[in-house]
Amino acid sequence: MLGFIMGALVGTLCLLLPISVRQGQDIKPVDALFVATSSICVTGLSTVNIGQTFSAFGQVVLLLLIQFGGLGIVTFTTLVLCLFRRRITLSDRMLIQSAYNLDTLTGLVRITMRVLKATLLLEGIGALGYAIVFIPEYGIKGIWYSIFHAVSAFCNAGIDLLGGNSFCGYTDNIVINITTIFLIIVSGLGFPVYWEILFLGRFRRGMGKDSYARKMSLHARLVFLTTLSLILAGAALTLLFEYDNPDTLGPMAWPMKIMASLFQSVTLRTAGFATIPQEYFRPSSCLVYLLLMFIGGSPAGTAGGVKTVTIVLLIASMFANIKGRADVSIMHRKIADDIIRRCVAIVTFSFSVLLVLTVALLAVQQSNFLDTLYEMTSAIATVGLSRGLTGSLTTAGKLIVSLTMYLGRIGPITLALVFNSRSPSAHVTYPESKVIIG
Repeated sequence: MLGFIMGALVGTLCLLLPISVRQGQDIKPVDALFVATSSICVTGLSTVNIGQTFSAFGQVVLLLLIQFGGLGIVTFTTLVLCLFRRRITLSDRMLIQSAYNLDTLTGLVRITMRVLKATLLLEGIGALGYAIVFIPEYGIKGIWYSIFHAVSAFCNAGIDLLGGNSFCGYTDNIVINITTIFLIIVSGLGFPVYWEILFLGRFRRGMGKDSYARKMSLHARLVFLTTLSLILAGAALTLLFEYDNPDTLGPMAWPMKIMASLFQSVTLRTAGFATIPQEYFRPSSCLVYLLLMFIGGSPAGTAGGVKTVTIVLLIASMFANIKGRADVSIMHRKIADDIIRRCVAIVTFSFSVLLVLTVALLAVQQSNFLDTLYEMTSAIATVGLSRGLTGSLTTAGKLIVSLTMYLGRIGPITLALVFNSRSPSAHVTYPESKVIIG
């Protein structure tokens, strides 16, 4: 919690420096705080035009905040300790183990270094993809644009330098679409899935497809299946609801309709880039998008939301209760009760925060309900998509959305641990009692 707060405050102070803004431009402290929070929480909402407001120095500050927020406090702390040749304590190793959802305390520093190398490699691939378009269009400036947008896409930040319209000018550009989709999907899978793919890949010779799938952990299989299902469902529903909408997919040829629908479905995984202005989508589509944004990406990655695996386990728990089963099981594997309780806590807390702060924003903003709910869901899930409300936020509204982005980034489990770590009642057991429900 303190790491993200300090990062946001340091970023705010840096953005308020005269060197951070272009000549003739000015930025208010509340806007600097909003943009810094949005960057380090890898959300992407912005109350100012990033490309027109900030100088090269200011854009570098934003890039560092995005990279810091995307990889997380634990990764950067470990990197600093290694650079200064400081000893990695048992407490540090346990933090790394928790951050990457690992079941071992050995080789954690090596794994952290692999995270950094994998990040740089994938961001480099993304930068090369963007460079194919940006360098011919912007010249030498296109190199910087390629690097910035590759980092922003991989970290699921969605912050752009293109004038505030995101990728709406590249709706029919295949290279931009494919590069962005690639970066969003691979970063949203989560780092533990990377290691599993690489580890199994070493032994794939002589291994059939069925055998390869069986060797994968339950977590990896859930991540792949849920991610694929949500992306395809989102794209199909976008096509169904928007294919004849003159403001979105209507004027496009069918190949472009499919690509734009796929991009929209993928970017809802907490990326925040857009090839179509969100305010033009129909309410039926927006309801689907609210659900997809709230779910978000997968655990131990750069994506936000309550996470794909969380939702799958909750659904499995629901069916287990309906069928009268004592245990929750998926793919012939029992799920521990404490994991199910944690899933309930994550979804309940996230939804409660969303509900309370949406009411607060409606009270101070007096804005359209759908636009407000879209904005707040985007903030709590660190997505960064908006139906045009961000630019008209009042000072109180900016502070409410900033708080929502922060709470969405640190997550409910971190917040609960901070307040309950020294609770004397943590190990107290009370007499059992029954109540009527349902």
